[in-house]
Amino acid sequence: MKKTIVLCICLFLFCFMETAFSEVIYSIDFAKVKETTPEEWLKNNKFTFKLDADDLRFRFENNALLIDNAGDINGLLYKEIDIKNVKRVRIEWGVNKYSPGVDWENGMTRDSISIIISFGRKKISSGSLIIPDVPYFIGIFLGEKEIDNKPYEGRYYKKGGRYICTPCNSPAGKTVITDFEIHDRFLQLFDEKEVPPISAISIETDTRDLQSAEAYIRKIEFLSN
Repeated sequence: MKKTIVLCICLFLFCFMETAFSEVIYSIDFAKVKETTPEEWLKNNKFTFKLDADDLRFRFENNALLIDNAGDINGLLYKEIDIKNVKRVRIEWGVNKYSPGVDWENGMTRDSISIIISFGRKKISSGSLIIPDVPYFIGIFLGEKEIDNKPYEGRYYKKGGRYICTPCNSPAGKTVITDFEIHDRFLQLFDEKEVPPISAISIETDTRDLQSAEAYIRKIEFLSN
């Protein structure tokens, strides 16, 4: 019993020290937004509305950016950044309503909410003549039916893109924290010896051919350790 208590204390201290010595290199904190509309804040902070993003509905609620996807919409909020030496990304977020039918295990590769992190400026082939090439990317998403931390491939970008659900199977309405080792995972997933600087971050919701979804994001942090 005493050994178990000591072990628990040691694990707690380790986690505390790791957090204490992790420098926040870059963050987006929606809890700090004051007295403005979501659309105005996003545009003032250099997010570009891509694909069907103009058809999404936004509001600030419970210290978070809430994204309401009415269904059959693929919207992307894209922001260029330039940050180096990132080891981990931590996201505080949740899904109020999952879009029924999303099922990466059976080929329905959609998402109620995802954070897409782009690496470097070198364009990697999409695998299609009509789909634009883009830099390496990892898309982190929340899902109901997927396998936690499994790297999924989409229809395109098989060489330069992966999609990972973590944590998976969280109940609707529950806030979760994704703590993702982005540096090491990049090296495992792609044929590169070094991790390029992070060049962009995107917030996406994709319910093409599906029903509506509602999700929210409170904070995104890029950490040094």
